[in-house]
Amino acid sequence: MYEFKYGAVLAKPWLYWPLLFLSAALVPFAYAPYYHFWLLPVLLAILLILQSVRPQWRVRSAYLWAFTAYTVLLYWIDIALHDVAGLPQIMAWPLTLLLPAYLAVYPALVFWLLGKFRNSRSVRHALILPLLWALAEFVRERALTGFGWGIWGYSQIADSPLAGFAPLGGIFLVTVFTVATGSWLAELLLAKSIKAKTGCSISVLSVWLLGAVLLHCQFTQPDGTHASVALAQGNIPQSFKWDERSLQPTLRRYLDLINSTHANIVILPETAIPVMRQDMSPKQLAVFTQLARNNGSALAVGIPQYTADGSGYLNSVVNFTAPLSVSGLPYYAKNHLVPFGEYIPLPFLLGWLYRWMDMPLAGFSRGGAVQAPLKLANQRVAFNICYEDGFGDEIINSASQASMLANVSNMAWYGHSHAMEQHMQQSQARALETGRYMVRATNTGMTAIINPKGQIVAHLKPDTAGVLEGKIYGYRGITPYMWLGSSWPLAIISLILLLIIYVFSRYRC
Repeated sequence: MYEFKYGAVLAKPWLYWPLLFLSAALVPFAYAPYYHFWLLPVLLAILLILQSVRPQWRVRSAYLWAFTAYTVLLYWIDIALHDVAGLPQIMAWPLTLLLPAYLAVYPALVFWLLGKFRNSRSVRHALILPLLWALAEFVRERALTGFGWGIWGYSQIADSPLAGFAPLGGIFLVTVFTVATGSWLAELLLAKSIKAKTGCSISVLSVWLLGAVLLHCQFTQPDGTHASVALAQGNIPQSFKWDERSLQPTLRRYLDLINSTHANIVILPETAIPVMRQDMSPKQLAVFTQLARNNGSALAVGIPQYTADGSGYLNSVVNFTAPLSVSGLPYYAKNHLVPFGEYIPLPFLLGWLYRWMDMPLAGFSRGGAVQAPLKLANQRVAFNICYEDGFGDEIINSASQASMLANVSNMAWYGHSHAMEQHMQQSQARALETGRYMVRATNTGMTAIINPKGQIVAHLKPDTAGVLEGKIYGYRGITPYMWLGSSWPLAIISLILLLIIYVFSRYRC
């Protein structure tokens, strides 16, 4: 057991476990809507200090800490399953806990692997742990279709100095330095030598000062264009959205919102029109198109549509005011689909669940990995739909061809929870990573305009109907992260470094 001044007291189970669970329960306060970015490194430091006095509990402590943190962070899953989809509570609670139980495996695996290294504790904490943790986050963002929500680096977006590393290496690099900060803070208390304590102090100060400097670096440049944008927030309850009796009131609401603005670009949220585009009469579609054109606006609408062969359907954003071509109106179709929400994984095993839930259109088709930006007014807009903005690597290709980014979402599934603010924080990260404006048109919130530094310029009050108007500037150029093409190069370098350290430590022993 490592010597620590208060180690004997902290090792007492009556204090150890309450501190562990309390520190984990505070994790959501590091994220939106609270934005206490400094908190997560402190909470990670508490976890490491506790583990140092009870090393035999290292892996189980990591799992229970992460399970608690993810459960509190993702509590809104229960709202979607029970309150909105109608799943009985006795079934919704276990399913809500299933995702945190899975996500917690990654931190537990990190600490299990950490125990395989024979380096000193200071080296393992200060160098090996941040790399292992970032690699684990990298894997879970991709495994089983991927789920990047709650990655530790997002806690630093966009006010923390560590956010300055996002244009360099994406959320992967931000995560490395977030975990490293927590590790260095822990070593300030745990390390025995003044040299180690000094090294950790210098490391924290250096990384945070460098991040602050990077926040002021300009990796992309304005392309000389600007446009006024209007982002519609319909505030249509999910319980009404797919009810046929609500279709005409929904259409009237969005027509009123379109008519209320003369912005250059008007964007309606995900599935704003809750009917297949091909099933709408040409006359109905023409009303939207003509109204926008009369107001001098280019109009992009979230609307599902059938695939070209008619065998499936797509979650799409359609450019209603573009000239009609042989292939029809230009559109972007969602490619990264939500498991259980937009497609049924392992339907032969899990299909029975959908008999208990009200979830229309649970079998979307993928739109394709490479899709060109939509031309709206004088901007090239790279769209992403719903939680696609949680996958930075997948946005790079379209962003490099675009002058701005846009997300359309329907967060009515999650009621009045913090899911909408947490989601917006991911959009803030994408704006930072690509050096471009990101606008968000959502059904219930958060509808917002985000500048290339990830700062929220303006937003609508959640759970209200209205239009957010503002000005954006087109940008060109690429950030270092975009030049890398993805987080893969950084992940591979991290893995090689870990292998070298591991082999060297084994050889010396």
